[in-house]
Amino acid sequence: MRRSADDPLGALWSAVGRSVADATAAGHTPVILIDGPSGAGKSTLADLLIARWPAEGRPRLVRMDDLYPGWDGLDAGSEALGRDLLEPLRSIGAGSWQRWNWAGRHPSGVELVAGGEPLVVEGCGTLSRRNVARADLAVWLEADDVLRKERALARDGATFAAEWDRWQAQFDRFVAREHPRASAGLVLDVSGLDLPGGLTDVPAGTTVES
Repeated sequence: MRRSADDPLGALWSAVGRSVADATAAGHTPVILIDGPSGAGKSTLADLLIARWPAEGRPRLVRMDDLYPGWDGLDAGSEALGRDLLEPLRSIGAGSWQRWNWAGRHPSGVELVAGGEPLVVEGCGTLSRRNVARADLAVWLEADDVLRKERALARDGATFAAEWDRWQAQFDRFVAREHPRASAGLVLDVSGLDLPGGLTDVPAGTTVES
């Protein structure tokens, strides 16, 4: 496991560049997974990574927020990521993910992902051991707990405030079972980074196609 506290962005760019090159040489779609607790900066860092892509190819982005089937769906989303997207993408070069309609509380269509362009997936629950086995780079983010909550509530407001404890309890169980930090190839403390929103025009759930 590698860790960088002095230059987390530099460490990420270097690791992504190496991982994409190695995956391409091996003949499979490069997959980068980004996990960490709520408010650590996963979405914003993924946006920044897409905007300043440090490797070959045009990356595609999938957000776990669009896979979870509701506020109790962390485990279901994590399992679906591996079963429907990562495993078939690695074995046959094409996979899919089920979009969730949060307002209507029902599935709202299947998104297909195929071909060799790099794939970035960000969100809580990405780094299950099953998923990490199908990834070329697994990144774990950590940040000060007070800062994390401030970031998350500033982003999602009252909606997330009401569900914070419920979601955190699921995440704690996931961490205890899957040990995602130990599975990560790169662990970054992003407490000291200024990670404002709106770094790119990539909306939640968008797959950036080549």
